[in-house]
Amino acid sequence: MEVRRPTDETDIEESIRVHGLAWRAAYDEILPEAVLDETTVDPTPEDVRSWTDRLDDGDRGVVFVAVDDGVVCGFVDVRWGAENTKPFVGADEAGVKAIYVRPDRWGEGIGSALLDRAIDAVPDRVEAVRLEAFAENDVGARF
Repeated sequence: MEVRRPTDETDIEESIRVHGLAWRAAYDEILPEAVLDETTVDPTPEDVRSWTDRLDDGDRGVVFVAVDDGVVCGFVDVRWGAENTKPFVGADEAGVKAIYVRPDRWGEGIGSALLDRAIDAVPDRVEAVRLEAFAENDVGARF
């Protein structure tokens, strides 16, 4: 498995699919079915462009994908700076905006590899990384 920055639209398209599949599996008992049904697993070119625009944050965040046998099996998006993070993230901290792994790959260390790579890439001034999760999210709590 390789953990690297996304390099093309296929990486983004597959990341969107990973996001949708993981949301539907992890939040099945937490979020209303209508919300889960709206989560994209078959992204349009417009979805890919929108994600690409949001992920390109220059020096305010990092995104990495985990690729195994040429397929994205997970991604992480870590941000820093008050304009890019939620209020609970301090000035000298970063926030995990998203970290998702294909449900059929949970428990293989992919999420840990992604988070390790993202933490290594944050600026030296970042002293801590914070993550927000639903209290009922057993998968997230185990991670």
